[in-house]
Amino acid sequence: MIAKREIWNYPEEARVWVGKYRNSHNLLHWHYDCELICVESGSLEVFCEKKKQILHQGEAFFTDGGQIHYQRACEPDTVLIVIVFDAAIIRPLLEKYQLASPKLYRQYPIPEHYARLRSILTERRPFYGTEAKCAVCELMLEIFRGEQLVHRLENDRTEEAFKRLLEDVQTRYAEYTFEDAVRFMGMSEAYFSRYFKAMAGTTFSQYLNYVRTDNAVRLLLEGDSRTMTEIAEACGFATIRNFNRIFLEFTGYAPSRLPKDFILGDRFSCPSRQAFNPTLYDCVLIESSDVPHPAPAPQA
Repeated sequence: MIAKREIWNYPEEARVWVGKYRNSHNLLHWHYDCELICVESGSLEVFCEKKKQILHQGEAFFTDGGQIHYQRACEPDTVLIVIVFDAAIIRPLLEKYQLASPKLYRQYPIPEHYARLRSILTERRPFYGTEAKCAVCELMLEIFRGEQLVHRLENDRTEEAFKRLLEDVQTRYAEYTFEDAVRFMGMSEAYFSRYFKAMAGTTFSQYLNYVRTDNAVRLLLEGDSRTMTEIAEACGFATIRNFNRIFLEFTGYAPSRLPKDFILGDRFSCPSRQAFNPTLYDCVLIESSDVPHPAPAPQA
């Protein structure tokens, strides 16, 4: 999973976006906005705060700004309600406290608030931005009153370093090594291995191989004129044999037989300074508030 920062674009008057997805399935990412999701039907696996959890129909999950997370539907036709908003809207609630668990353990009228917000953001009557912010505050106040709270911790410098590491790997993937990553994080090899697996849900070696394969796929789809051996070397694979084996493992195809319309499984990558949408191609946005959502950056 290629982890990147997601940047949301809002209209000037409202720092809120709402929508519904069918078969939601995105990659490891983070953003400095807050995200509230609720499973309307089906079930969903979520990874956040180094834990995987399963949400069932009616259950909800709140991701605070800056938390690394991903989610994927566990069964076909899972429908997910999503409310994303600027953390500044509820800053008074977040200054001293945070939820003890991202998963909400009580029932809240999230579908009703979603419908209300969608109406506000779609109709855009005068002062709709203020109205949307008030609706978000009303819902989040109810949630913060109903859930267990803990005192907010100071920013985890190690987690911020981890995010920078992921961006460093994405920039220098061809030459990057396990030893480079260990030095970057200032950890012992054993501790780094455990920490990376806990944070990303995969090993560093698997992550690095996926980044390299993702870039090899990009070059092949662009029609790069270099030989297969040269592409393998440019992407950081030591030998053509190693390249072929890993490429087949992740894509299901030999490099020379990659379909022209191929999309690399459930991954998507782009420079972190650009806005991007971590939502994957097998996921469908079935309705939204009509507020511009970040579109995938061009592959070329």
